[in-house]
Amino acid sequence: MLRVVTIIVLGVLILAGAAVLGFYAYYGIAANNAKASLGGEAPILEANGIQYRDLNKNGVMDQYENPDAPVMERVQDVLSQMSLEEKAGMMFINMIGTLPDGSLQERPLPSNPFTFMIPTNSEMIVRRHMNHFNIMQSHDPAAMAAWYNSVQNLAERTRLGIPITIASDPRHGFPSSEAASMFAGDFSAWPEPIGLAATRDTLLVEEFGNIARQEYLAVGIRLALHPMLDLATEPRWSRVYGTFGEDADLSASMGRAYVRGLQGDTVGTESVATMSKHFPGGGPQDDGWEAHFSYGKDQVYPGNKFDMHVSPFVKGAMAANTAQIMVSYAVGVGITEDGVGFAFSPSIVTGLLRKELGFEGVISTDWAVLSSKRLLGFTMLESPGWGVEDLAPIDRAEIALAAGVDIFGGESNPEWIVELVNSGRVQEARLDSSVSRLLRDKFLLGLFDDPYVDEGAADRIVGSAPFMEAGRIAQRKSIVLLKNGKEDGSSVLPLGPDERIFVQNVDSSLASRYATVVSNPTEATVALLRVHAPYEPPRGGGILEGLFHQGDLDFKGAELDEILSVTRSLPTIVDIYLDRPAVIPEIAESAVAVLANFGASDEVILDAVFGRFDPSGRLPFELPSSMDAVRAQLEDVPYDSEDPLFPFGFGLSYSRTDTVGSAQITQIPESVQ
Repeated sequence: MLRVVTIIVLGVLILAGAAVLGFYAYYGIAANNAKASLGGEAPILEANGIQYRDLNKNGVMDQYENPDAPVMERVQDVLSQMSLEEKAGMMFINMIGTLPDGSLQERPLPSNPFTFMIPTNSEMIVRRHMNHFNIMQSHDPAAMAAWYNSVQNLAERTRLGIPITIASDPRHGFPSSEAASMFAGDFSAWPEPIGLAATRDTLLVEEFGNIARQEYLAVGIRLALHPMLDLATEPRWSRVYGTFGEDADLSASMGRAYVRGLQGDTVGTESVATMSKHFPGGGPQDDGWEAHFSYGKDQVYPGNKFDMHVSPFVKGAMAANTAQIMVSYAVGVGITEDGVGFAFSPSIVTGLLRKELGFEGVISTDWAVLSSKRLLGFTMLESPGWGVEDLAPIDRAEIALAAGVDIFGGESNPEWIVELVNSGRVQEARLDSSVSRLLRDKFLLGLFDDPYVDEGAADRIVGSAPFMEAGRIAQRKSIVLLKNGKEDGSSVLPLGPDERIFVQNVDSSLASRYATVVSNPTEATVALLRVHAPYEPPRGGGILEGLFHQGDLDFKGAELDEILSVTRSLPTIVDIYLDRPAVIPEIAESAVAVLANFGASDEVILDAVFGRFDPSGRLPFELPSSMDAVRAQLEDVPYDSEDPLFPFGFGLSYSRTDTVGSAQITQIPESVQ
């Protein structure tokens, strides 16, 4: 029997090996075939005293190649030369694979299942005529810059030489399991946007945008898929960490500063264009469930605050001339016609955003609204094309085009658009209006004239000492002191160097630089615990679901008992990372001091605890007193839970005994109005 099993196993392994070899051979041949259709590099020529890149390699300075020509004249010229297939390709943006050595990703990587879900670099750029991409992986900055130059060179050799626009989700935060944010890696490390809001410092936020701009430029990222202008009025929502909190005026002020830092006053050759999201505001999710999943598709307005959720886009992103806007997945209950998601709604995309609000920039769908993403028979991402789930992807695309979107996120299928035009269902002129906007941004960013970056400068710029220090200062300014004192009213913080400290989830070797660290709580005079805001296990809605923190906000069971076993046995300082609000009455009562952070290093927390700076942050949302209070509040209304444990704007400091803020927006300093 054992011999039979062995023979079967060996047979399976041989077949699997043969399949893998065949798979890799197929991809290699496909890549070579795609590249075979390419022309040469664009020579730099001169005409009438003007140097230009001969992108279509015809020996003549076409108007779109003339760096001195007006932008819209250049747009119309290249548009007139584009084929239907090239126009369709421009209207898609998807993730793209990158390799740690900076070379093109032309085969899937066994170590990275993500690469099996997307076409290779040359397939998308050469065969599918795509030139907008979202990079997910973080490699050494020099390798990122080298890869970027390689894909630009590939694009340069296509028929018209249309350059690539590389986009990125936020990548300046701390390690997180969230699907829509990446940790900083080699980039400077800052608090999440919710922490920037806690600083109430618009100059700091603009400085962040400017530093992120310089780091992005160094590796070729020219489109930021952020900021988020959603209002965190529903505390259970998993995306709170990416917002500027629950107050509309604060969010608008932060958003304006953020966009200005990345773009400048207008989009130019030194800008990173911003795609502000998720219009018309993705915060008021029904019971807080995430709109990526079918059970969370509904966005509700029981307090009739729809206009309030739109206002940060108008007063924030649009006031700062954001180049692009992404539309939310959600179905606006009582808002969108026929119960469709916002991206399929003409009244939202064209009626409200384009006509009523006068937005002239690019409008993008959120990712994968046309088709689900599958790998080896498993659904990795259920398509959030809510309201059109029963339709084929091509039919969904037709509806979205009719609604008014310009580009489809998370998709690589231009053939759908080609078929719609060839069948007469969509007029090519409809494509021209969208492609014109997309081309305009490429010209404004200077990509047609010089898309390349200095590979040698990337390591010097990304994560430079001044940028890292600016991030540390922002971390410090975002820390909120929620409690500081014993029952007799005496303060506990800051600590002195004579303490014997027991730490959990803190680097003990680092802590030993501040005081004596002990491994047994019974030997300690004080404890320092770092904890993460709680969340519920996945509901079973797919593989991606585990990457979102959803559900109840209170600590339960063994997790709570473990914390209280320390806080009730010796004086304990609890630092809690708030990627969304938390319900912490037991912890707040039993701990002698409580700090809130929104992305901060151990060093910054220890600096706060030992008085190396005075905490000044203020809560960008309220912390409810109970889950009953959370369930009773209205999803679209800010700071409305009954008797919050800590109100919006709350924050203590060492230098004063009263709070530095309150729940009233009128008490926010003039600088953020």
